Amino acid sequence: MIIRKSLAEIDAIAASGAILVRTLRLLERQLRPGVTTAELDAAAERFIRSQGAVPSFKGYRGYPASICTSPNSMIVHGIPGPYELERGDVLSLDVGVTLDGWVADAARTFPIGPVSVQASHLLAGTETALFAGVERCVVGGRLGDVSHAIQAAAEGQGLQIVRSLVGHGVGRDMHEDPQIPNFGKPGSGQRLESGMVLAIEPMTTIGTTEVVAADDGWSIYSQDGSLAAHFEFTVAITPDGPRILTPWHLAEGGDTVESQLANIGGRARVG
Repeated sequence: MIIRKSLAEIDAIAASGAILVRTLRLLERQLRPGVTTAELDAAAERFIRSQGAVPSFKGYRGYPASICTSPNSMIVHGIPGPYELERGDVLSLDVGVTLDGWVADAARTFPIGPVSVQASHLLAGTETALFAGVERCVVGGRLGDVSHAIQAAAEGQGLQIVRSLVGHGVGRDMHEDPQIPNFGKPGSGQRLESGMVLAIEPMTTIGTTEVVAADDGWSIYSQDGSLAAHFEFTVAITPDGPRILTPWHLAEGGDTVESQLANIGGRARVG
């Protein structure tokens, strides 16, 4: 069952999202060769708790950490540990924050120092796919419109959509209905209504669409070892258009990054 949220409830998720954005910015400043993913996890947990919130992931279905750290061919759900970042890596940081019982969820993949042209293309193309999906989060549309927009944007950049991993609803629980594939037919699926809050999250590779799970029961890799990327927003569907509740795409001072907003025609609200 899809749970629609009131304006006040959407505002509450946005408050969680504001802490999440500050967490990602704090972590971004620490991304350099030699830093371990365990150190990033500890820094994130300290900060989130200092804001009166809790890390949504910790303990969720037994997950042992506060964030997910997924380098290179790892697509999602990487458990922080002794891995030391290396120059040329790409690293996905997936963060969930719960404040007053409301969850916000977002992810971003970062380059560690200069990266290859191929890696830069992967990150830029996947981020473009995210904004293409956000643009379709409008009242009266359908979930298939969102899914197809993501797929078309990613595949148009020569990237592969990971089809076994999906976006989802979010609210009081981290994973609510509906599931949101990153591929599909326009005009198909659930009708989009005001008050829906969705985690839109394209996951792509530069190689295969197939995945393999690690022995830790969490980490998921591209089957062929190709580089992967993951970008995610929590988005509310409102009568005024999509409202991004985890706006990590804004500069520190709140100015819009023009090239990114151009991808959504300036129609999405933030915060």
